[in-house]
Amino acid sequence: MNGRERILGRVRRALADVPPDERPYEEAVSRDYLREHGERTSARTVRLLAENLADYRAVVHRCAEPELPALIGRLLAARKAESVLVPAGLDDGWLAATDVTRVPDRPESTPLDLDRADSVLTACAVAIAETGTIVLDGSPGQGRRRLSLVPDHHICVVRVPGQVVSSVPQALERLDPARPSTWISGPSATSDIELDRVEGVHGPRTLEVILLG
Repeated sequence: MNGRERILGRVRRALADVPPDERPYEEAVSRDYLREHGERTSARTVRLLAENLADYRAVVHRCAEPELPALIGRLLAARKAESVLVPAGLDDGWLAATDVTRVPDRPESTPLDLDRADSVLTACAVAIAETGTIVLDGSPGQGRRRLSLVPDHHICVVRVPGQVVSSVPQALERLDPARPSTWISGPSATSDIELDRVEGVHGPRTLEVILLG
């Protein structure tokens, strides 16, 4: 018996005495909490997202659609990036203003292969203003989870206001629970017992978010 079978066996034993007519979890748990804290216009919601992203030490940029390729080119040039990881389904036009080497996401890529890339460029599924969080769910243009965790520099494009919500409950309503999601609040950071902050331990040391629109 392997570990998976042992865990599933424990789950089956734990559920053995559950009556068939017991209320489903979705009905038994109250959902009457606030869906957002205060009412905001879409413009104020986007401003709040930008403020909270910056508070988490992400670098925030604003641009219109025609300016996006040039901005991405400048960000990669500033990092002296020679290669950028590109998830399947990413808009080719986003990298039209740079000749940096594009590294496609492949299932056979090893962590070392991913670590050799200087940057990664992704879209996002949704962004949460109240928490300064961007969420990736592996949809086209976002890639698999490891794609955004290994390189040291992550550029993420958020379409505003369409992809921005105020709160976590609103974000959950947009996400497919069957898809793996990565929740990112600023660059990777941790502190030791003496509260010395170290960035880049669990993911990118630098997170740049482009608010597009």
